[in-house]
Amino acid sequence: MQKAPHSQPAEPDGLPSLHQLAEFRYRLRKFLRFSERAARSKGLTPQQHQLLMGVAGFTGRGWATIGELAEFLQERHNAVVGLVQRAEGRGLVRKDRATDDRRVVRVRLLAKGESLLTRLTELHRKELGRFQLGILNTSFARQGGAARKSAKNR
Repeated sequence: MQKAPHSQPAEPDGLPSLHQLAEFRYRLRKFLRFSERAARSKGLTPQQHQLLMGVAGFTGRGWATIGELAEFLQERHNAVVGLVQRAEGRGLVRKDRATDDRRVVRVRLLAKGESLLTRLTELHRKELGRFQLGILNTSFARQGGAARKSAKNR
């Protein structure tokens, strides 16, 4: 097992130290890797999972425009158009045009996409609880680091 180096306190300006930033980045990457694997275990690409989350939750309306999804995914508009088309082909989402402005395409989840997203969301909520415990565990800093799991568990 590898041990983290001794924790360093925040900088005098109150901002996190390099060690704290590195620890946060490490834990964030572990969460992202978990998310990628979880999506693949349900037959989705990580990008498709992110798309479903954006459609269902980003705007709070239960649907999103291509432009809103491009912002959520931090992708180019035309890349999102292709992603939505592939998801539509798999029966995960549907597109419709806004009645007041036919140029606006709304993307909504279909039952299959909703079901997959519900299952993945539950897995992510549990993992996020573990992630938060790691990030918020103040005893980590006081104890000078925590043991890392072996590389084979990553």
